Amino acid sequence: MTNTKAPDQEVLEKNLAKINDLTERMVATMSKRKAHSPALESPDYQFYAKAAAAYFAEMMSDPTRIIEAQVGYWTQSLKNWSNIQEQIAKGELKAEPEPSADKRFKNANWEKNPYFKLIKEQYLLASQTVEAITKDMAHLPDREQEKVNFFAKQVVDMFAPTNFLASNPDALEKAIETNGQSLVDGLENFVADLESNQQGIAVRLADPDAFEVGKDLATTQGAVVFQNRMFQLIQYKPTTDRVYKKPLLITPPWINKFYILDLRQKNSLIKYCVDQGHTVFVISWVNPDAGYSDCGFDTYLEEGLLTAINNVLNITGEKSLNVAGYCIGGTLLACAAAYLTEIGEESKLNKITFFTTMTDFREPGELGNFLEPGFLKGIEAQVAQTGYLESYFMSRTFSYLRAKDLVYAPAVRSYMMGEAPPAFDLLQWNADSTNLPGRMAVEYLKKLYVDNELFKGEFELLGKKLRLAAIETPIFAVSTIQDHIAPWQSTFRGLAKVRGERTFILSESGHIAGIVNPASTDKYGHWFNDEPPRDPEFWKETAEFVQESWWHKWSTWLAKNEKQAVKPRTPGTKAYPALELAPGSYVLKPGV
Repeated sequence: MTNTKAPDQEVLEKNLAKINDLTERMVATMSKRKAHSPALESPDYQFYAKAAAAYFAEMMSDPTRIIEAQVGYWTQSLKNWSNIQEQIAKGELKAEPEPSADKRFKNANWEKNPYFKLIKEQYLLASQTVEAITKDMAHLPDREQEKVNFFAKQVVDMFAPTNFLASNPDALEKAIETNGQSLVDGLENFVADLESNQQGIAVRLADPDAFEVGKDLATTQGAVVFQNRMFQLIQYKPTTDRVYKKPLLITPPWINKFYILDLRQKNSLIKYCVDQGHTVFVISWVNPDAGYSDCGFDTYLEEGLLTAINNVLNITGEKSLNVAGYCIGGTLLACAAAYLTEIGEESKLNKITFFTTMTDFREPGELGNFLEPGFLKGIEAQVAQTGYLESYFMSRTFSYLRAKDLVYAPAVRSYMMGEAPPAFDLLQWNADSTNLPGRMAVEYLKKLYVDNELFKGEFELLGKKLRLAAIETPIFAVSTIQDHIAPWQSTFRGLAKVRGERTFILSESGHIAGIVNPASTDKYGHWFNDEPPRDPEFWKETAEFVQESWWHKWSTWLAKNEKQAVKPRTPGTKAYPALELAPGSYVLKPGV
């Protein structure tokens, strides 16, 4: 490697001794890890059996494709070795290498150093070969093929040379430059992460001490005006001289905490809505423990959203309100709209907004790769033992949907480079995950994701089969083009099921950044089409791209046919006194 000074041997030896001490601490911590179902760690044997059977069937019926891939690998490997030897002999290794498009290979040594250059080229070759062999296997159904592709990529990403100290020039250079201090710091980070979670290792994505909820995050002024065992209802303090008549209730997901919509003043959707003249209420869901094992989707509907709707109407004295739901909170909102329609109370809903909401789960995106029988049985076994699904498992699952960015890159920076995690509000929220009640978690995955009962009209809650097609309330739906959790085509098709006025917006970016896209910066634009949602691809082809946040268009839609004709509503009433200041206490409860 280049430009690397010789280490101070005395300091290096002291640091190596520290590593030995930290290793003993690590081993002691690992010995105390809580046991959990092995089915939660990887696909079950049936998946591997199907993949292996398809591979061997492919070899028998069409051996040419696999043989060509293998021979191509051997041939190119020899060429790589020969080229490196020739370049070393001629001294022709690039002095000024071209920057790599792959962030993992930015270091100049990947081109200038023959050792690293050969490792990189062999890794990329192996990645291409694995992809060529595993894709388009004729003996696998499309759904199983998608799983094979997904897990093959997981293996390829896991074995990247940057994930190992001996083949990561950045980590080696820093270890020598710091006399091994970076390795000590990295091991300390690893042990600290291990000690903070009894289930397993979860790399910290952000500095947990950089922000404090209620002080730096979730600071929009308001008060808790109602609470039960499922949620706290927060009403926010008005900032305008007059407010709209219809209040706005936001139901966030309970897989994470509500303050994703109220991170800081500059990117708070809640603050934006308040400043636009809306009387804003937000549900802050409880972080459940074993005492919530009896709670299902029906509980979140009856004791959650429906209760919140009635209380908002009571507090404001209005007969109807606007409601917005985010992710699974939006799925619950769709259930509430269908249920209220079934019982003849649909007039309580004036306008409905969905943020990245799945109601049609036929094509659930990459998350569907985990929803195979073994994984579901593992969840059932785990919740039967504990009563709830601990936050670690859902957080880890979502992280592995983007493993390169959310698992391996942060692990390399923290554990091999010894860097402290950054101060990043969105990533700190991401790490502040929540548990799920056992019954609800199983119902959600089996009845909605696997059986798609809601879209089929077969999902029953509170004694009613819910029919999306019966919903006639005006709807505004926002999806994001890079969403790996709720693919926009699926959210689009779910919206096409309902009747009445429908507005669909497709934002740039992903599941979080595409929604938390402040109107003040207009960082991401969006696609808009006056055509009602029917076919997603046709809609996208004929849509207009607008280089501004969708917040503007949503604000206009909410205000249509409304006037700011009501005096500002101070949080709480005599019947609903303020219980505590926002953001309340439920949001402060950590996951397990």
